[in-house]
Amino acid sequence: MISLISGKIVSKNNNELEVMTAGGVGYRIMASPAAAIIAPVGSEISINTYLVVKEDSHNLFGFANLAEKELFKNFISVSGVGPKTALHLLELGSVEEITLAIGRSDVDYLTKVSGIGKKTAERLVVELKNKVAKGMSEAGVKMPAGDLMSDVIDALVTLGYTALQARDVIKSIDSTGKNSEQLLREALQKIR
Repeated sequence: MISLISGKIVSKNNNELEVMTAGGVGYRIMASPAAAIIAPVGSEISINTYLVVKEDSHNLFGFANLAEKELFKNFISVSGVGPKTALHLLELGSVEEITLAIGRSDVDYLTKVSGIGKKTAERLVVELKNKVAKGMSEAGVKMPAGDLMSDVIDALVTLGYTALQARDVIKSIDSTGKNSEQLLREALQKIR
């Protein structure tokens, strides 16, 4: 398994990188958006990779960090989610934002990706909710109360705010010991 490649970026086309190693071997890597941003042509890079082997192809996927790689591996473990769709899911935001969306069962957030319908998004939530919650708690990230946060997001959307505005304000709220009414009140104060 090829898990890390170090070398010089010789070309870049959207999120596809070509990396030339010191040994003279060139690799084509389909990079996550975060990895592509930190990889200008001509720079030296070490990139975490994941090799997907199919009977007719070998594809390398690259990530900005190990957390992205682990989330990608979790995505492709779900039935109906292939590696390219998993890479597109990483376009939704940071690993923490995506993980929090899964933790609060935010199906609407996940369906913004081409190729992810409501049923697949629900499957992602059901199959990954416990995995990502465990990973986040091990990393020291506090998970908000999922149902409460979903209720607050729904309430904000009903009041006319966009789902993106609602999710952004929810990220800044501490939900510890609060009910949905208190959280909504705090969100309304911050969103204005």
